[in-house]
Amino acid sequence: MLIAYLEKMENEHASEMELCDLEAFYRAAKKHYDEDPIFAEKARNYVVKLQSGDEYCRTMWQKLVKITMQQNQHNYDRLNVTLTEKDVMGESLYNPMLPGIVEDLKKQGLAVEDDGAWVVYLDEFKNKDGGSMGVIVQKKDGGFLYTTTDIAAAKYRYETLKANRALVFSDTRQSQHMQQAWLITRKAGYVPDSFQLEHKNFGMMLGKDGKPFKTRSGDTVKLADLLDEAIERAGVLISQKSTALSDQEKADVIEAVGIGSVKYADLSKNRTTDYVFDWDNMLSFEGNTAPYMQYAYTRIRSIFNRSQIALSEVEQAQLSITDEKERALAIKLLQFEEAIQIVAKDGTPHVLCTYLYELAGVFSSFYEHCPILNNEDQQVKLSRLKLALLTERTLKQGLGLLGIKTVEKM
Repeated sequence: MLIAYLEKMENEHASEMELCDLEAFYRAAKKHYDEDPIFAEKARNYVVKLQSGDEYCRTMWQKLVKITMQQNQHNYDRLNVTLTEKDVMGESLYNPMLPGIVEDLKKQGLAVEDDGAWVVYLDEFKNKDGGSMGVIVQKKDGGFLYTTTDIAAAKYRYETLKANRALVFSDTRQSQHMQQAWLITRKAGYVPDSFQLEHKNFGMMLGKDGKPFKTRSGDTVKLADLLDEAIERAGVLISQKSTALSDQEKADVIEAVGIGSVKYADLSKNRTTDYVFDWDNMLSFEGNTAPYMQYAYTRIRSIFNRSQIALSEVEQAQLSITDEKERALAIKLLQFEEAIQIVAKDGTPHVLCTYLYELAGVFSSFYEHCPILNNEDQQVKLSRLKLALLTERTLKQGLGLLGIKTVEKM
């Protein structure tokens, strides 16, 4: 559909600038597809040609990919995400594999012809009549489905990338699709039982009305626009609270808080559940939010700025745990590794967010009850400074793993 519409635009001498808003481009293409049967037929034919490696379709497709990746990379950079174009393995990568996979499924007797299409019937899933559910792997026009591509992707990860585990993060509504694709993958023997295929499903972002989060006009909210608004709102917030910062320091804090608030609000929620998007909550300096966590970090940094004690001396100090609050903080610090292991095993970043929030709370209690800088016992002072240093580094590393920046002053 997109290739056919791009062709139409180029024939009408449309400039590449008109492609900058890909969402509008897609909506226009979909409208034309729904209203013009001739255009729709051409679009379907181009899909088949693209999957077959047609050079013209590949060239047109690459134009769309280039523009898409440029826009995505801009958002990645703003979000402090380390992905680059080299990491991209789009579905077109697997196109050369698709005919061979369908042929192999036929030979194994897994795929059977049904009204011109090739279908795999799965006894493990039932249709509305109670019979085995059919999963199409090739349409009667020769085109392939997402299921076929996902089978190829799993096969590629095992055979070519030599992976022992594949995690797919997508909408909960894709759960059955992934289960079916991977069941066919295993039935065909493309991956062994030891190869872990895991669908890490996530819920939806809702507005305060409990419906999917959209603009006032009912359109999908663009990530770039969301980040722009986050920085704008953070600017108002920081300007009210931080008056001793230079212009550059303020700009850095505003960006860190604005972008961090959006990311943390999403990552701190259990990914399997829906959640309500709320600007006031995510930009609050109270509760489990990015601003609170970033401020907790800067508070600890300020202790060392005032201590006038060399960092090397603190690092070499012996820990001496005598107070209950010291012990609670030390135990919490030791739980960092466990939190990381849970996140890695279950794909649940909210566990790390919860841990960091709890750590900040335990440190706050420790700081209130255990004097540090004004403690007359030098050994106790150094021991408590070391606990503070370990907390600071844990917060920085934990937030860094979440892709959230810390700042030295707020």
